[in-house]
Amino acid sequence: MPHMKKLFFLFITSLLMTYATANAQEWMKIYHEAQSTHWMLPIAVDSIDFATISSDHSQLQTQLTDGTIIPFALETIDSLGFHCAPEAVEKDKYRVFQMFVFTEGGQAINTKDHYIPCYIGLNADGQYADRWLHAGIRGRGNSTWEWYDKKPYRIKLDKKEKMLGMGKAKSWVLLANYRDITDLMNTYVFELGRMMGLPYTNHTRYVELFVNGTYVGVYQLTEQIQQNANRVAVSDERGILLTLDVDDGSTEAPSATNNFWTTGYRMPAAVKYPDDELLTPARRDSIRDVFAELEAAIKNKDYATASSMLDMESFARYVLIQEFFYNVELSAPRSVFMHKDGDGPWVMGPLWDADAGFDFDWSNMYTGHTFFANYRETVMGTNPVRRNGNYNYVPAFFTDLFGTREFVELYKKTWRTYADSIVSRPWQEVEAYADGLRRGAMRRESRTWPISNKGFETELTKMKTWLENRRTFMNNLIENIPVPDNVKPIDDEQLCGTIDVNTTIQWSAGYDQNVHVEVSKADVCRLLGIAEADFNANNLTDIVPLNADGSPGENKTNGVYGGWFNADNEPRVWDGGHVYIEIYDDLFSWNCGIRNDTCYDDEHTVTMQYQYQVGSTLKKVNVRVHFTINWNWW
Repeated sequence: MPHMKKLFFLFITSLLMTYATANAQEWMKIYHEAQSTHWMLPIAVDSIDFATISSDHSQLQTQLTDGTIIPFALETIDSLGFHCAPEAVEKDKYRVFQMFVFTEGGQAINTKDHYIPCYIGLNADGQYADRWLHAGIRGRGNSTWEWYDKKPYRIKLDKKEKMLGMGKAKSWVLLANYRDITDLMNTYVFELGRMMGLPYTNHTRYVELFVNGTYVGVYQLTEQIQQNANRVAVSDERGILLTLDVDDGSTEAPSATNNFWTTGYRMPAAVKYPDDELLTPARRDSIRDVFAELEAAIKNKDYATASSMLDMESFARYVLIQEFFYNVELSAPRSVFMHKDGDGPWVMGPLWDADAGFDFDWSNMYTGHTFFANYRETVMGTNPVRRNGNYNYVPAFFTDLFGTREFVELYKKTWRTYADSIVSRPWQEVEAYADGLRRGAMRRESRTWPISNKGFETELTKMKTWLENRRTFMNNLIENIPVPDNVKPIDDEQLCGTIDVNTTIQWSAGYDQNVHVEVSKADVCRLLGIAEADFNANNLTDIVPLNADGSPGENKTNGVYGGWFNADNEPRVWDGGHVYIEIYDDLFSWNCGIRNDTCYDDEHTVTMQYQYQVGSTLKKVNVRVHFTINWNWW
């Protein structure tokens, strides 16, 4: 039916004709022929006089009792009636509800910087309490806000309220799930986290969202991750909620006062609680220092000390879930939440942001919706302490504990506990939500957002198949993770000597060298004081680039170990770097290269250092690499 040419009429149901008592609750019932459905707008009215047509014939305008005018796009209405509010019945969280957002003055929601005043109408379909609330709404997200037409939103109510049976709070999130055609990836991960006992795991409700009377699609309503008695329930006085996230860190958010680089692993961190009103610079720095103590214990592979500071069961479950659904954002990291209450341990979670997993095809990340191609890829690798997966730069904070016998045994035990049900139990919940989405909502979603030729049912089947194959693959991978020898805490350090190595690299070849830095394993072991046959890679703590003063620098390459070196042979970042060393699986044959758009030198001498634990002593062997730059073009 063409817009503005359709016949608009008011269909007054018999319920209205027999309307008698002023206290009866009447809802506006809106029918849309093209969508073959009706929606119940939870506005209390007592006569047709409360609904009028705007002068330009574009809106149905409903006047609330306080005089506020609520507009509804006339093009989405074929008929209008009134209906008694349904009686409460047994709760069915799986159905798709309706949410209506009306912004002040009909403003578009085109900013993340501030909240736009609005009214929120929530039709709970008789399952929960309906809502008609004053609130603010703004955009949210990073890539999901910047890249995609279907936008995610954050709602902040004027006061704490329950929403569709979820605990009272002011702040709520509407996830657009635009990338995910199933709309169920986050739901699966939330249900998996709940099954595995991760605390404060989010809940899911699905709504069809209208903004200023226009249908905008299916959204996942869930809790905002925050400190709250019904969210992350750490104490007001001594609770901490922390996120490890590039987007919230010092580089991407330089003006924020709540972020810092972690001391041990230099990860981007931001304090979410205490919030800005309570977080002083001294309190932020004290949180950084407390976290640094945990980092030091993990880096030293001191399981006893680390387990006194970190809830190891939550850590094992958390990293297992991340690897299971192949969440590549662990490598950044992004959306990694941790919390701590007073003198208690750090605890992992809540889980967040699953649509970067499931083998998403990043080659067309701005427009694509392709997942599930390969179930054999890994983030951390077949031997996580070596970080030999697809993302070998994942922070070693998540992998160094795989260098301890106790954690590897806990990780394997955790897998064995949940392996048989890791797909089936969460999938029961996924299917229940899918049944609700099948009752017309996904059909309307696909009409509104015809984003690809991939259908809901097809993608849902692919998702389940991928998860089942992933379970089989992970079962073999986890059982074969090497169990290291027990490693004692380090109480002494010893510099054992220096090896000099010469290599020639081609200036014209740049990054694509056909040569390597070759280090004698026999010489390294001789200086360490061990037999070559006794060398155990699990006892290798690091191969670190050294500053000119002999202090350890940072690995800014994509290798498990390595470093970029500048004109002064100091380890720095790629920007300004001259030569580099990258070390992957082969610990004695190192990739190397030159950035030939910045380096015009004839030679460089840089130093790397093996750090290897023998008993409680950290033994160190320096490798001084002398690069000769060959300027020939052949």
